[in-house]
Amino acid sequence: MENGIPLNSVSSTDLERNEKNQFLMNHTVQDFSWSGLTVTVKDRQTKNVRDLICDISGSTQQGELVALMGPSGCGKTTLLNVLSRRSATSGAKVMGDCYVNGSKIDTEAFERMTSYVEQEDALIGSLTVEETLKFAADLSLPRDVNKRQKMERIRTLLEAFGVQNQATTLVGTPIRKGISGGQKRRVSVASQLITCPKILFLDEPTSGLDSKASFEVMNFAKQLAKSNNIIIIASIHQPSTTTFQLFDKLLLLSAGRTCYNGPISNIESYLDRIGYPIPAHTNPAEFLLDIVSADFGGGKGPSKDPVKEIQSAWANSPEAAALNRELSEHISSGMEGKSVSMEDIKRPNIVRITWALLHRLFIKSYRDVVAYGIRIFMYLALSILSGTVWLRLSTTQASIQPFINSIFFGSAFMSFMAVAYVPAFLEDRATFAKERANGLYGPLPFMIANFLIGLPYLFIIAALFSIVSYWLSNFQPTAQAFFTWIMWVFLDLVAAESLVVFVTSIFPNFVISLAIVAFANGLWMSVGGFLVSQKILNPFWRYVFHYIDYQAYVFQGMMVNEFQNRSYDCDQSCHCMYQSDLASQCKIRGTAVLEEYGYATGRTGKWVGILIGIIAVYRLFGWIALHLRRK
Repeated sequence: MENGIPLNSVSSTDLERNEKNQFLMNHTVQDFSWSGLTVTVKDRQTKNVRDLICDISGSTQQGELVALMGPSGCGKTTLLNVLSRRSATSGAKVMGDCYVNGSKIDTEAFERMTSYVEQEDALIGSLTVEETLKFAADLSLPRDVNKRQKMERIRTLLEAFGVQNQATTLVGTPIRKGISGGQKRRVSVASQLITCPKILFLDEPTSGLDSKASFEVMNFAKQLAKSNNIIIIASIHQPSTTTFQLFDKLLLLSAGRTCYNGPISNIESYLDRIGYPIPAHTNPAEFLLDIVSADFGGGKGPSKDPVKEIQSAWANSPEAAALNRELSEHISSGMEGKSVSMEDIKRPNIVRITWALLHRLFIKSYRDVVAYGIRIFMYLALSILSGTVWLRLSTTQASIQPFINSIFFGSAFMSFMAVAYVPAFLEDRATFAKERANGLYGPLPFMIANFLIGLPYLFIIAALFSIVSYWLSNFQPTAQAFFTWIMWVFLDLVAAESLVVFVTSIFPNFVISLAIVAFANGLWMSVGGFLVSQKILNPFWRYVFHYIDYQAYVFQGMMVNEFQNRSYDCDQSCHCMYQSDLASQCKIRGTAVLEEYGYATGRTGKWVGILIGIIAVYRLFGWIALHLRRK
């Protein structure tokens, strides 16, 4: 056994095996039970309270593979979410209790000892299959599991799930084709198994797999449960006969109520006793789903309403009574001395987690063209557009307004185009939500890694944009002015991306977050001081929005950078658009333009500080949003 995974092909010394087995023995969950679980919601039309699941009880011991079965809409996923301490559904009220080793434990400790594989794969498409498992190990395994042990575990899982030939293949992005849907499903399960959870929840783990692949996945899960003494609970829909027989126990639901809860080996005799014998040469799983289907009325039994009859038969059965009695005795005893504390489940510290996230985001950032590649191309195109539209502006008063227009256009649209970051952050956020729900890490390392990984790319974008547009437009031709310009573009991009992170953390929906970010940028353009000077801006917009508008500080900074040390020629008749002390020389001092807009010089440091503060607030609010929102 290698770190809790049976190995047939990996050699190891007896001493190493003993050490690894001891590692597992220190974190044993002997049983998991639940009593009286009920989830109710208020019907939107009738306003009456209705049950999604009603009075569900059960238990399972270490080494068992449990199936949650039932027709669509019967409450399988709801029950699985409640068992795994996830949100059942919006506005739901949850009653009942869950116990580990007969005792209640806090949610943080529970998340550390469990893993959940969702029905929809939340994988990073720009990573290879092997890298996906490697980062799962880096984020979950303690320091005493060395690099060689990690790689052996990864290799074992790749072979067990039949994806060893795809180890170096990308998972796949919308632009770059990767592995198939079925292979993604197997990688999702494998990435959770690498953490050696004590309780593993699988939501439709065989979805998208053919019969052979489904059997192989569940067969490996069964072997893993037996060899490592862990508990696996899986919702599954219509498995094949061979796959169905792999499970140790079955919890059969219909309309949120129990129809059977016990060993698979007893299901046939139980159905015979209540008058629903399984016909010969019939897939038991298909027959069970048929007779408990509330939507289509069943129809296989002698009753006009077979579903209610089956539910009633279970509620009054000696098996249900024995289960409830066993649960009551077990919970009251509390299994003293066998509870599991959070200290028993080691995780990497925040520094190691942040470093692993940085490494993963770095790979993603240069492979996934959506994250920064397309944006670099877009900004280069914008720089060419800006530089050629405002091409070689002269130092005459006729070019003053074009200079101002160019400054506004460049700063505003550089910020606006940050909406392109929304889909990339949504993918990162979905991965974070999955890993956080599994107790791997919290919002802080995620936000730190996300912020740091973007800085070099945003600086490259700022530099490339400036190199092209700044010199083409003939802005102030000094090194100091040029690098100051780059600084303002860079801070503009960082603030814009921070706004995207903040909004998308609250609204993890592509259309909604895109619309809100676009609206916010339109608002910032309106109150930034270009379209309407801050001196005459409506007091409401000025005091409520202008002073928190990061674009306003970028625009002010760029204006001062261009005009404070430059002068412009008046027209041929010596008529000057702006009055300054150089009027007698038929020139306009640039500070006169700044005075017209109400901008003073010597405040660059103050504006930079305010802008950094706005960036910090956006990131802080994003962290708070992720901290408060669990999904």
